[in-house]
Amino acid sequence: MRKLLCFLLPALLMLGCDKQSSPVDHRDTLADKDKPVPAAVVEATQTEVEAKAPNLAKRTYMGAETCAGCHASEFQSWQKSHHDMAMKLPTPETVVGNFDNAEFDYFGTVSHFFKRGDKYVVRTDGPDGKLQDFAVAYTFGIEPLQQYLIELPGGKLQALSIAWDSRSKEVGGQRWFHLYPNEEIKPGDPLHWTGLNQNWNFMCADCHSTNFQKNYDTATKTFSSAWSEINVGCEACHGPASRHVDWANAPEDQRGRYGENLGLEVSYRDRLTGAWQMNLETGIAQLLKNAGGADIQKEIQTCAQCHSRRSTAFPGAHPQSNFLDHFNPALLSDGLYHADGQINDEVYVYGSFLQSKMHGAGVTCSNCHNPHTLKVRAEGNALCAQCHLPQKFDTAEHHMHKADTQGAQCVSCHMPEKTYMQVDARRDHSFRVPRPDLSLSIGSPNACVGCHSDKTDSWAAQVLEKKYGKPKPHYGEALFAGRIGAPDAEGRLLKLAMDDTQPEIVRATAVSMLPQYLSQTSAQVLQVIAQGDDALLHLGLAQSLENVPERIRPALAIPLLYEDEKVVTALAANAMAGAPMAQYPEEVRRQFNNGLVNYQRSEDFNSDRPESLANLAGMYFQQGQPAKSEKYFRDAIDLEPSYSPAYINLADLYRATGREQESEQVLREALAAVNDKTPVEHSLGLSLVRQKKMSEALEYLRAAAHSTTAPSHYVYVYAIGLNSLGKSNEAIKELEQALERFPGDRQIISALASIHHEQGNGSAAQQYQQQLQ
Repeated sequence: MRKLLCFLLPALLMLGCDKQSSPVDHRDTLADKDKPVPAAVVEATQTEVEAKAPNLAKRTYMGAETCAGCHASEFQSWQKSHHDMAMKLPTPETVVGNFDNAEFDYFGTVSHFFKRGDKYVVRTDGPDGKLQDFAVAYTFGIEPLQQYLIELPGGKLQALSIAWDSRSKEVGGQRWFHLYPNEEIKPGDPLHWTGLNQNWNFMCADCHSTNFQKNYDTATKTFSSAWSEINVGCEACHGPASRHVDWANAPEDQRGRYGENLGLEVSYRDRLTGAWQMNLETGIAQLLKNAGGADIQKEIQTCAQCHSRRSTAFPGAHPQSNFLDHFNPALLSDGLYHADGQINDEVYVYGSFLQSKMHGAGVTCSNCHNPHTLKVRAEGNALCAQCHLPQKFDTAEHHMHKADTQGAQCVSCHMPEKTYMQVDARRDHSFRVPRPDLSLSIGSPNACVGCHSDKTDSWAAQVLEKKYGKPKPHYGEALFAGRIGAPDAEGRLLKLAMDDTQPEIVRATAVSMLPQYLSQTSAQVLQVIAQGDDALLHLGLAQSLENVPERIRPALAIPLLYEDEKVVTALAANAMAGAPMAQYPEEVRRQFNNGLVNYQRSEDFNSDRPESLANLAGMYFQQGQPAKSEKYFRDAIDLEPSYSPAYINLADLYRATGREQESEQVLREALAAVNDKTPVEHSLGLSLVRQKKMSEALEYLRAAAHSTTAPSHYVYVYAIGLNSLGKSNEAIKELEQALERFPGDRQIISALASIHHEQGNGSAAQQYQQQLQ
């Protein structure tokens, strides 16, 4: 499977700069990268901070070296950490790869790594496919791999796909390797190192530099990106420090005016007020509620800004910012997570941790990780023993393995790892109990057979049931039902969405799936949720409003327009972009207009991506501006010719405006340009059906339906096409095969019931009708 790989280190980011007694306002840019770097003092983006603290002057970034003057121990701990090394200028101290005339062969393209004076150079295939010499602009990361950034015209920094394995030789490291070893990625492909999806300015910089400003110019398609510090430093987590420095230099009697945070925007000292007490009966420590109501989990929202699978909707986030005012995080989506919530694709911890009992109990990131070194606070099971009595849990009676073996390690069972980017093993932070029974019922992996590869899921399930008893119901069963379209999916998802004992991200995921199964009951529940107080549930609903029928969409979207989270209100407004707003009260129209303006600003900010250009095109079409919509779809195609949704939606625009032949033409253009042709073949088949070219239409519908990436709906449409041409037996065969791939899919079962009924096969029709009921 083709996947976009992005190297985000397990913590936050980095930093580095020279201390000056009288700092000068300065921002590093690509043009300055070869110049000496003075103290990085950058005006902080004006955010809600000024509104909350009007007595404070605008803060500026001072640089890590400034912090070192008073915080020497923390500064020393941070140096050489993953945050510090997240991005650096290439020097003998920062480059770990072999540039001593080394070679690497990738599908016949031989790249050379060498030095030219003090420059680190790679000769490899460029945008045109020809070998060229490229100087390394920056190192990227440090361990278990280091990538190298190359500067291309237009202010773009691109991540080279040939990386250095910085692990020891004993475990297979100290070598060059390619991130996509099993598929030849050629120039022109968005996954090629020169392509759109290896662009640092969008993909990586937000979380590998401090106070990053993308500064993309849509007209020229160029970047003038800037930052305060090239890596992740003190102020990435603590915010701009100028007022804190003023506090430190102020007379004692003047310090009070800088507030309880001592001039900083945020303080994490509240975490220290949380006292833990061991419950000797359960063997698990419990957080004692503090009377002051301190927010001991404040740091999680700061860490989440980078350690989550999310997009940046609105720039300018500071450590104290409301997460959903700036970021649109992924929920437990298919492809990113297994149905039971275990990690599948790279999701960067936050979505996993929100599912955990640890999070529910009040555990924070720094309970386990030193926030400056980023290392764990203790090695092996001693880390877990901070809160879990070893006499109860670190025993063969509990883990059923010999002491001092891999199986006796807590993380082996409760934090199974998955390897990304070929060499980067990352652990699941949902801290779950192994559930081989779920492997049998919903196909999710389990840690038991992950180690005991010679055993089966059934064996593991039997062992655990004998030891611990019958397993409890799990939310993964409801999410799986929603994914496959099971007949009872709506009821299961409704129950999960309303169960406030479950993690909020799980409930939000259920909410996001409910519009696929909308009934009067579920619509009423969603309206209650829209009017409730759960931010993640609001997000789940806002992300799925496009799947809600337009006639009832306002009932769910309008309450969301009044929420505090900017991302939620923007998504809700876009979902109503085509609604007749004149019929609503002035206050609703005002909230809608504010939300839609924010939505447009968000997509404009991300207009270096074809997805955002296509989103803007859709918004303008909903507003009755087809010419403007067409332009944005064409801009998206021009920016990334392999982006299939732009072609498909442009074709739909042509269809909706009575230009069916142009619709067909643009889809044929897409077939020659895109990588995944399946959705294009399906759309082209439908276009040909509308033009009554049935024979050719069925060829494309069949190709789409038989693709391994086809959703169940593609098979349904192809089968209906076959049946309409009198090929009922073939249609039934296709649907029966599809039911094996998509067990419980209501649309497929309904089609089987209908076609069997038409054919006079009453018993078969009744059998499928009963499945629906």
